[in-house]
Amino acid sequence: MLSVLLLFLLPVGGGIPAGVLLARAQGLPWAETTGLYLVSDVLLALAFEPLLRLLVLLAGKVPFLARLGMELKAAMARTAAQVSSPGAGPLTLVLIAFGVDPMTGRASALAAGHGFLVGWAIAIAGDMLYFAVIALVTLRLNAYFRNPEATVLVVLVAMVLVPVLVRRLRGQRRLGPS
Repeated sequence: MLSVLLLFLLPVGGGIPAGVLLARAQGLPWAETTGLYLVSDVLLALAFEPLLRLLVLLAGKVPFLARLGMELKAAMARTAAQVSSPGAGPLTLVLIAFGVDPMTGRASALAAGHGFLVGWAIAIAGDMLYFAVIALVTLRLNAYFRNPEATVLVVLVAMVLVPVLVRRLRGQRRLGPS
């Protein structure tokens, strides 16, 4: 079980497919695997929150960090405008955490005025949705490939290429027919 948790703690995307396949090979039930991923998110929150708060504190004293904070707020507002009309509500912030990562989701939630518990609940909700999608895709692909290494490789490639393709298609749709 610890090896699965350690894979889920990896800061790169490969931890989810590898952890899901390892959990399955070890006979861990789906609920326990999901619980381990939730624990990894809580551990991330406990490790990242002090760093985030330190950055916010330093932003009041360091002009570069203050500008960075303003850029983050502006980027969040642009993202929120694309995702929903009323601004950075909880659903928008969940989608940011889903589409980027839980740390960005938490930073966006903090910029939107949400405190520790609500901010991390939002970020973790988005990340848990992401986990569910990647875990289900991994299990389905592994049933097809029957090779854990090939499955992880295909999922990792898809995790990189699908967002790029979506952005490209959205850009073409905005430009209209050529």
